[in-house]
Amino acid sequence: MSSTPCNEKGITIIEVLITLFLTAIGVMALLSMQPISWQTAGRSDFMSRAAGILQSELERNEIRIMNPANTVTTGTTTRTIYPSNLTSGTTPQQGDVAYTAATTISSLGSTAWRVDVRVTWPGNNRGIAESMIVTRQETFRQ
Repeated sequence: MSSTPCNEKGITIIEVLITLFLTAIGVMALLSMQPISWQTAGRSDFMSRAAGILQSELERNEIRIMNPANTVTTGTTTRTIYPSNLTSGTTPQQGDVAYTAATTISSLGSTAWRVDVRVTWPGNNRGIAESMIVTRQETFRQ
């Protein structure tokens, strides 16, 4: 036997166990964030579809009001809109969510109107809203 200390290189079982423990904690931390990321992705999908509906409703009312040949009715109207059928009607497809667009038109004078639109969806009664002021434009007459 030699009197010099043993100089063996390698990883001990304690070091391996500590590494496995730290890796397991890291994996569990990542897995705990997964439901939050799914929830955030779903919320952003609802909001992006609602933003598209909101913009189309504002533009639809703006074009209608800008034409002096159209009569403008003030008040509030509510429509149910399905994102997959914005142009083809109101028939929902499988998996569609019904968005509700409430449009309020108020008179600001003889040739100006304020258009307020609020879009809501199931699970969010507050939704998103936007408004614009629209005036008559003779060049839009049809």
